[in-house]
Amino acid sequence: MKLIAITSCPTGIAHSQMAAENLETTGDTMGHDISVEVQGAMGAQNELSAQEIEEANAIIIAADTAVNRDRFQKIPLVKATVKDAVNDAESLIREAVELAESDTIDVTELQSDNNEENDDTPTDSESSQEQKQLGGDPSKGLFARLKRLLN
Repeated sequence: MKLIAITSCPTGIAHSQMAAENLETTGDTMGHDISVEVQGAMGAQNELSAQEIEEANAIIIAADTAVNRDRFQKIPLVKATVKDAVNDAESLIREAVELAESDTIDVTELQSDNNEENDDTPTDSESSQEQKQLGGDPSKGLFARLKRLLN
């Protein structure tokens, strides 16, 4: 199966590279042809060509930053974090293959283990418009605690 992927973290130095390498190695081991674009502070490396995008059966976006999805409108998409690609690339690839074999253009957003409290799964229209909140629970932050203390 032909897969493409994008990895992106805020600095794009270490974690994006580790995620890309893990996706490539795992994809090859599982018998899939995979090309990975790395996005970071210095721009894109190994940028996906129009031909690679057109031939792809599915895309994996493992990113902790916003990634423009305009190029991938007609491709089944698996969305996850960079940590997911570093720790469990095999699950991401399996999910992408299942999505591609289902013959639907769909977006699947995988949740990390530390997000178990959110049992509501958004519908397709909601998930494409929602942005995942980074940084934990805002009610537990320093400013929220100071506000409660001073009120």
